[in-house]
Amino acid sequence: MDITQHLASTLKTLRQARGWSLSKLAEETGVSKAMLGQIERNESSPTVSTLWKIATGLNEPFSAFITPAASPEAVFDPQQQAMVVKPLFPWDEALKFDHFSITLAPGAMSESTPHEDGVIEHVVVISGELEMNIDGEWRTVQADSGVKFAGDKPHAYRNSSDRTVHFHSLIHYPR
Repeated sequence: MDITQHLASTLKTLRQARGWSLSKLAEETGVSKAMLGQIERNESSPTVSTLWKIATGLNEPFSAFITPAASPEAVFDPQQQAMVVKPLFPWDEALKFDHFSITLAPGAMSESTPHEDGVIEHVVVISGELEMNIDGEWRTVQADSGVKFAGDKPHAYRNSSDRTVHFHSLIHYPR
């Protein structure tokens, strides 16, 4: 099963398991009913930002949507070709974390909606210079540096440089 089929079937399965209509899913995620229907029918591929909204609204780990049958494949932001997310360690139920390798293209920005209450993120820049908006303030994180912050608040990632930025994100969910 390819990644888009996995995403489509995972979304539909999770929605139906909750007994939710597409309207209820749209209400919980902030993603339009039309877009959710297209994703479930494998007619559209969401942006990374949209997929984060869906995962957060369903209170599910992001990697559940992008890791079919333990085969860690990269996911591109198909609308912008700006962000690539690759699971390094997919969702670990016992430890309650996702660990991703992420690249952000030159000039790209990704805004993240708040995750569930209590989520903590750890970001470590591997190469380049990452700008992050945390608590309403932009800060620069250099290569070989990291930052820990509350992921249950709005935050954003930006690459103002002319080089691709590579960073790791470990997302820890509360027990």
